[in-house]
Amino acid sequence: MKSIPKEYLLLFNAISDAEEILNQLRETLIAAQQQAEDLYLSIPEDTPESA
Repeated sequence: MKSIPKEYLLLFNAISDAEEILNQLRETLIAAQQQAEDLYLSIPEDTPESA
């Protein structure tokens, strides 16, 4: 069986690392969106919105 060249292993590992970071970022953004929605929904309807 042929071995995989080092440059392909380097690229594969970099892509795998980037994918994991992007997944973590996605989770963080989803959590922030959910918190913002919860805050918005917790404002009483008769309260004027502040700018």
